Amino acid sequence: MIYRSHVLVCAGTGCTSSNSLRIIENFHKKLEETGYDKEVQVIRTGCFGLCAAGPIVVVYPEGVYYSHVKPEDVEEIVNEHIIKGRPVQRLIYKEHDESGVNTTLNDSDFYKKQHRIALRNCGMIDPENIDEYIAFDGYKALGKVLTEMTRDEVIDTVIRSGLRGRGGGGFPTGLKWKFAKAPESDVKYVCCNADEGDPGAFMDRSVLEGDPHSVLEAMTIAGYAIGAQQGYIYVRAEYPIAVKRLRVAIGQAREYGLLGDNIMDTGFKFDIDLRLGSGAFVCGEETALLASIEGGRGEPRPRPPFPAVKGLFGKPTLLNNVETYANICQIILNGPEWFASMGTEKSKGTKVFALGGKINNTGLVEIPMGTTLREVIYEIGGGIPNGKKFKAAQTGGPSGGCIPAQHLDVPIDYDNLISIGSMMGSGGMIVMDEDNCMVNIAKFFLEFTVDESCGKCPPCRIGTRRMLEMLEKITSGKGEPGDIEKLEKLAYNIKAAALCGLGQTAPNPVLSTIRYFRDEYEAHIYEKRCPAGVCKALLQYTIDPEKCRGCSLCARKCPAGAISGEIKKPFVIDPAKCIKCGACMEACKFGAISKK
Repeated sequence: MIYRSHVLVCAGTGCTSSNSLRIIENFHKKLEETGYDKEVQVIRTGCFGLCAAGPIVVVYPEGVYYSHVKPEDVEEIVNEHIIKGRPVQRLIYKEHDESGVNTTLNDSDFYKKQHRIALRNCGMIDPENIDEYIAFDGYKALGKVLTEMTRDEVIDTVIRSGLRGRGGGGFPTGLKWKFAKAPESDVKYVCCNADEGDPGAFMDRSVLEGDPHSVLEAMTIAGYAIGAQQGYIYVRAEYPIAVKRLRVAIGQAREYGLLGDNIMDTGFKFDIDLRLGSGAFVCGEETALLASIEGGRGEPRPRPPFPAVKGLFGKPTLLNNVETYANICQIILNGPEWFASMGTEKSKGTKVFALGGKINNTGLVEIPMGTTLREVIYEIGGGIPNGKKFKAAQTGGPSGGCIPAQHLDVPIDYDNLISIGSMMGSGGMIVMDEDNCMVNIAKFFLEFTVDESCGKCPPCRIGTRRMLEMLEKITSGKGEPGDIEKLEKLAYNIKAAALCGLGQTAPNPVLSTIRYFRDEYEAHIYEKRCPAGVCKALLQYTIDPEKCRGCSLCARKCPAGAISGEIKKPFVIDPAKCIKCGACMEACKFGAISKK
């Protein structure tokens, strides 16, 4: 059926949590009521990327981009835009150029510096409709591989593209495929790491929700390249939408003969199954992930042997993450030179980041390697809310480090991030402003790591807990001279002795914050003061007698009875009674109360 208009509605996790499914339902009802259901098709898509503007609705062929849509807005969009051809101006995503004219979506600051490869179909197709994926060149790369290329030619193509693993370590993908092909074995496996556990990271989830077939196709290509017939996607159960769409996609691919026996009548056999994780962060480590697929406890194993030699069930195994696979089909179709033409000398292509924290345009961004942090924060991200100053960006999650303002112009790639004390990681990027305490940030990430440690090796199990105890001591005002040096010494010992990547990288947030924000640690220890006013034990609320009007509102709001005084005279706070809840500061209408 040919439709005159298409209404695309984001049905990723973020927009779904803001009632986008109800928006879709209302569109169907209203179009049926008005008789336009035969002329207008409503399509649920994955994430468009600009999560800060969700729920998002895009109407084609005009390409009108509606933001912050509510279910009750649907009637107006149908009546005005669909029926009368008059876009609803109040709902259109607005970004003005210097002349005051609205820019088009692709020319907006958020999108114009992006280059979407892994995210190419997200927000463009119905992820539960294989025909739409095929219409966007889906399974064309698989057809090319099975009919025109040898296994070695496929691997050589991936090697020449310069693609590096997008899961964190950045190991050359083509070399990993070559290593997995080399061993002679009756059985081999292809696995996908979709156990995305970094706080603030949702890149892989969004690819699976918006374009699951791209991962299935790439895994099938990998199976052909290394000589495997079975694949497994290890995805965390906390991603119900991704799990559902993967199951639908696998069923459709089997129905179309794109998974299973004799794929495309070439005699090649390959199938994929899902395995659900239970939220253990350590299962993002490849050997722990494989142990979990086998039905065992998710604990890392010593390496070597590496999974390419002895992996799942003791057989040679290839393991890449979702974003890595999402690039493969485009490399096959466009050639390795095309991919290698983007990025930097040692970091080719693009990288997807989940941009969150103190930033105006939260969401998913895919940028060429070598883009600076300044461009990401101030151009794509729209800057820091409320005119606050940028302080740092955490990349790599609990395994990464904090990048301070002095490195805003460093090109983002694997080697540059490591050189300044951080790492790429899977792609979370959490932005912090002047109101963040960097000692507290380090404590937050270490709390996460301590909680997620599998406990197998003492350096991680015991060492990270001792580090956390020291940070708790410092943030509670009990820090002592020499604590910083003790933290550093313990951190380096853990990095050197821990069994797996979780333990080896756990000290990174502490080391990077000491490196760039040592003065904050010293203020906590020597001055018993938190410069950002975050650490509760070090706060002190005071009333400025010059500004206080003696209205007594603060005293009435204080739950601890710590404020006293007479009406129309300055009030005072008793530090011994103050529980530092901040209720008085929120209640004061004259700005007389401050915290130090």
